[in-house]
Amino acid sequence: MGNAADAAGKNLTIVTGANQGGKSSILRGIGLAQMMMQCGMFVGAEAFNAELCTALFTHYRREEDATMKSGKLDEEPARMSEIVDRIAPNSMLLFNESFAATNEREGSEIAKQIVLAMLEKHIKIFFVTHLHEFARGIYDRKNEDALFLRAERVADGTRTFRLLEGEPLEASYGEDLYSQIFSFDGDVPE
Repeated sequence: MGNAADAAGKNLTIVTGANQGGKSSILRGIGLAQMMMQCGMFVGAEAFNAELCTALFTHYRREEDATMKSGKLDEEPARMSEIVDRIAPNSMLLFNESFAATNEREGSEIAKQIVLAMLEKHIKIFFVTHLHEFARGIYDRKNEDALFLRAERVADGTRTFRLLEGEPLEASYGEDLYSQIFSFDGDVPE
């Protein structure tokens, strides 16, 4: 079963939820569908409806700089600055786990300030994140222009790879992955 969401009239979509739940995959799918539609190609979906955008940008988390010229926190804002220099109104910007190279409070504040500034400039944003403070802060603003999706996780820890509309949850269920990887049943040892 695929995912379906009605984001008509929404300029911000924030996706949270379980690790390994399909958040990054759906973000790639949105970007590909937008590009294919804009090129006049068929989109790999049962149905797809979107507006044309001026340009499409991505801000994905990168690995640590192997040359040690800068850390991840230096690199992320520098890349964001390059995007800001080129982005135009009615563009689309896809964020994947951006600004997680620092602590929750600082990363959330950076994300919030950038997202709010981009929205003022009429940029459509899709943001996949584990920064709960950021997601919750935007959710609490009760902005009618925002859609909140979260990766579904059933009670036994199974990921369905479906995204459901709903408020951000604080947990990303990392313990599920720990138990799966280490074949550990029960509580995580201290």
